[in-house]
Formats: sequence, structure tokens, C-alpha cells
Amino acid sequence: MPDHGGPARDEPALHGLTGEPDSGARELLVSGWEVDRVDTRVAHPARMYDYYLGGKDNYQVDREAAEQVLAVLPEGRDMALANRAFLGRAVRFLAARGIRQFLDIGTGIPGPGNTGEVARAVAPDARVIYVDNDPIVLSHTQSLLAHHDPGHTAVIEADLRDADSILTHPDVLRVLDFTQPVAVLLVAVLHFLRPVDEPVEVVARLRQVLPSGGCLVVSHGTGDFEPERAFSAVKGYSHATAPFVLRSHQQIGEFFDGLDLVEPGLVQLPWWRPDGAVPEESEKIWIYGGIGVKR
Repeated sequence: MPDHGGPARDEPALHGLTGEPDSGARELLVSGWEVDRVDTRVAHPARMYDYYLGGKDNYQVDREAAEQVLAVLPEGRDMALANRAFLGRAVRFLAARGIRQFLDIGTGIPGPGNTGEVARAVAPDARVIYVDNDPIVLSHTQSLLAHHDPGHTAVIEADLRDADSILTHPDVLRVLDFTQPVAVLLVAVLHFLRPVDEPVEVVARLRQVLPSGGCLVVSHGTGDFEPERAFSAVKGYSHATAPFVLRSHQQIGEFFDGLDLVEPGLVQLPWWRPDGAVPEESEKIWIYGGIGVKR
């Protein structure tokens, strides 16, 4: 459901996330990225997502919050898997279309099938910026990408709510050329912006810098199908670092204002250009996804 990075099978876990007693806030130093303090008393959506996917990079507080969601919405695990699969299909589609630059905002804990891995399987020269504001995500991402060409990859700490801090970041300007098509990925992150965060305006700022041929990728949770159960489930995020804000198909569609939606449009994730037959009970995947292209 939240953030789209899955657990990495071939990289070491952050020591102590699972299997050690939780002790409030503690200091970490991972792969040269200093994390001043990680508060283990508050659930974080990226770590909850890791738990949905069976990962080890989570704390007891994350597991408890995730179980609260799953008690109401057992399909939550399937939604997380569907979201990760959508990311892969979307990035492959864009790379095959000729996109060579990716701005992945709200990266989540990276793992197999991350944006760069998928893009470079199609286009080895792809350039990727990973953006997140969570220290654990940043540490994992830097560790995973430590041996990548810095001219083609960067990890930056920034907050989606401050789009200009992303767009003007020196590493973004160094790696990406906004005179050429860029894909902005907002996969399972916008539903962590509250109305007061002005998500429509934030996305409009990101769309503004897209050149002709640039693309916007969005996936977002919805309460359109079983509102009572959906809104009850997301209460599991009420004490997390960010609430989960469900939006309607119409509201999510506003993020693509002025863009041309790629077929089949804004649809439930399993129906967005599936690789094969759509799995049974896919109607229970309460997340919409789509890609818009700037003329």
C-alpha cells in the first residue's frame, strides 16, 4: 500500500531492525550516510510496507500498525505486491518508449525490481534520482547504489511537499537534463499528503517542469469500492509518521491535469497493461494507477 520499494534480498539488512529489542530512538551509521536518530516508537509507512512484503527492515511498532491495517483489510498484502508490480510495468513501458531519465520521489526501501534496475534492463544508460525523507530508506538506497555511476544515479534527502527543494537540488540538476523527457514517479506516495499539504499544487509544480514528452506516473489508494472498510483500515496509519488519505478516482485524476493519459487510462493497478491474465479477485486491489504524458 505505501511506498513501493520492496526488501532487498542481496543486501544486508540494517542491523537491529528485526530481531533486536526496540529501544525508542537510536543512532545509526550505514554506508557512510549518517542517520542522527531513528525513532522506533512511531510507525513509518515505508517500514510498514516492507512488513507487508515479508521484509525484515521494520520495527515492532511498524508491525503492530501494519497488523491493525491487515486485520480490517487482509488484501493489503496483495495491494502492496500489485503496487510493486505496477512500478515495474510502468518503468519498463517508459524505458521502451525512449525515456532515459527518472525522478523517483518517495522511493521506499529499495529492493529487486527498483526503478533503476528495471529501467537499465531496457536502457543501460538510464539516469535515476531517488528521493525520500526517511533516514532508513536513504541508508538502504545509498547502500544498494553505492557502486553505481554517480553521473547516472543519485540519492537525495528531500520532502515531496517542498517540490522546489527537489527540483533545485544540485544532484538533481547534475544528473537530469530537464530539456529532455523526464519521468516523475509518484508511486504510492501522494496518499500520504494531507489536504493541508496541497497535493494538487505540489504535483502541478512537478508537471510544470516536465518538457514535451515528459511523463508522470501515479498510483494512489482509494475508498471508492468499500468506503467503510477502506477508511477503517487506514486508521492503522493514524499514529504513523504520515496519515493515509484515500481519494476518489476523480480526485486522483486531477493530478494528471493537462497531460494525455496513456491507455488504458487511470485504472485499478492489475488492469494497467498487465503482463498476462489479470489475477482473480483483482477488483480487491483498491489502488488506481496511470501514466500521463506532456504534449
